[in-house]
Amino acid sequence: MRSSIAGALLLLAATVCLAQPQAASPDGRCGEVAAVETHGGGTTRYAFASAPKAGAHGKPITLVLLPGGSGHVDLDAEGCPRRLKGNSLVRSIPLFGAAGFNTALVDAPSDYQGEDGLGGFRIAAEHAEDIGKVIASLRARTQGAVWLVGTSRGSISAANAAARLSGPSAPDGVVLTSALMAGDSMAKRRWAAQTVFDLPLEDIRLPLLVVGHAADKCIRSPADSMGRIAARTRGARQQVVTVTGGPGYPGSPGLNACEGRAPHGFVDQEAELAAGIARFVRGGDY
Repeated sequence: MRSSIAGALLLLAATVCLAQPQAASPDGRCGEVAAVETHGGGTTRYAFASAPKAGAHGKPITLVLLPGGSGHVDLDAEGCPRRLKGNSLVRSIPLFGAAGFNTALVDAPSDYQGEDGLGGFRIAAEHAEDIGKVIASLRARTQGAVWLVGTSRGSISAANAAARLSGPSAPDGVVLTSALMAGDSMAKRRWAAQTVFDLPLEDIRLPLLVVGHAADKCIRSPADSMGRIAARTRGARQQVVTVTGGPGYPGSPGLNACEGRAPHGFVDQEAELAAGIARFVRGGDY
């Protein structure tokens, strides 16, 4: 038993050591780039941005941001994303910081940075374990709580981790925005059929917030299906929120509406979304 504990501590120490900041810009323009060793000997990088008032409301809280699309934000040496800049979570990083949250924008693993990015790996147990290693490194770094926030396809990654992880690598809670709840079994890429319902949602016992937009015309994230997520999970505290308002989307329902600068990405309502998430994470209602 002692040898097992010692081995686990050595593994955590190695992971934290590898996760120290690398090549951040002198002014920390976007965040400090850190890397953790993940599946198959590869690495997963993230950009850590420390909030000026982190911990002002109690222990510090870090939001692990899992964007949609390919998941490959292509972080540069200064922690700035070169791709997926229009993603709602990427756009909201300054808002989360102003609300007192540290953020960690997670890039795709080193072996999933091709055209499809994460693709079908989002539902894999190894992917959940990789996210768990990111969580463990952040918890060791900040000595605070760590929440997962996934949007669009990133909601699959967040739900996967929330359902599978336990112990020090598990998040303290999870937020899903514009969750993918409808797939396309006829798509050329088989992983396009994946949704959050492919995961063991009943194993999620963490605080859970699910947010969608009433005007979202993305056929993958119908807002009227969000209740099905809450019905399957067993969160200690749960809330489902349907946002209204905003500029809307002029086109017809379809895949073109699955964009960050549309109701799918809460365009022009980022401040409202960030404030609601902040209230829920701190124990209140959206």
